[in-house]
Amino acid sequence: MRPLIDGHLDLAWNALGWNRDVSRELDDLNRSESGLSDHPGRGRATTTLPEMRRGGVALCQATLLARAKPVSLWDHFAQGPPRANLDWWSREIAAAAAQGQLAYYRELERRGLLRPIRTRGELDDHWSRSRAEPGATPIGYILAMEGSDPIVAPGRAGEWWDLGLRSANLAHYGESPYAAGTGAEGPVTAEGFELLREFERLGMILDVTHLADEAFFQALDAFSGPVLASHNNCRALVPAQRQFSDEQIRLLIGRDAVIGVALDAWMLHPGWVRRQTSREVVGLEALVDHIDHICQLAGDDRHVAIGSDLDGGFGTEQTPTGLDRISDLQKLDGLLAARGYADAAIDAVFHGNWLRFFRERLPA
Repeated sequence: MRPLIDGHLDLAWNALGWNRDVSRELDDLNRSESGLSDHPGRGRATTTLPEMRRGGVALCQATLLARAKPVSLWDHFAQGPPRANLDWWSREIAAAAAQGQLAYYRELERRGLLRPIRTRGELDDHWSRSRAEPGATPIGYILAMEGSDPIVAPGRAGEWWDLGLRSANLAHYGESPYAAGTGAEGPVTAEGFELLREFERLGMILDVTHLADEAFFQALDAFSGPVLASHNNCRALVPAQRQFSDEQIRLLIGRDAVIGVALDAWMLHPGWVRRQTSREVVGLEALVDHIDHICQLAGDDRHVAIGSDLDGGFGTEQTPTGLDRISDLQKLDGLLAARGYADAAIDAVFHGNWLRFFRERLPA
């Protein structure tokens, strides 16, 4: 089994937004949701900490996810608790929700299940320990923020840095105080540019996932610090604004970024319609297509990794066939080998590229 680093998991949002105890065995968690009908993903979770261990996941970026979207709040309430616990009336309430998610990670740390990774030294120590004792070491996590709405004002980004935040993107879906995101069109806002300057000063890594095209190009022009894309696929294969164009991918390669490919089936199959298209139309081979496309554009295997986004607002009703639990990511080993990827290249995709990136970008 190859060790794996996952660039994007919404663990705390699943706990506080979906009332899921991610320390449980996966099958037990799904059985406990068998009577719930508030969302198609109920009873179809893929990811818990024991299942991550089973799948060789030694490290992940674990998110804080809370949006300030008063206009859409009431629409989301009609869809049930998962969306109601994503959107909040104000940045102040979103900040409090994100603090609650951070408190959950701290509780998992106290139980010896997670270990925060904030510095290069902590990363190297964790990786050595996890390789020496893979079953006895807590899963490491780098704290990330999906959409920066919980940063109440640009000048307060340092408060989150001091709490361990090391990676953040400006927007999630729709408009945010800092930039236009997925499903919206528009630029980085004046506050967004101010936040980018603060990120540069702190050493924060900018995650360009979810940025609308105009905002994407503006952010890269304005920000000279480290850049990654935690969970993004290729527009050339599945046309959608949520995906990166080849031009965007080439720009990221030029910035020595790493792109984590995602397992959401609508990002893997052209024309996917949520709650209508069957997962049977797409398999894990589609993810390999996106990995290969990025490698072909780069001319090497240094810029692509895994950013699964599993249980990111969906379950197995919206994952490719063959992916029923996060441990199934190990199947990518054989699929990549069948495409002619050498052992070292498969290691790079599974963990090597994220490991190199964070070793070079985390503070000493």
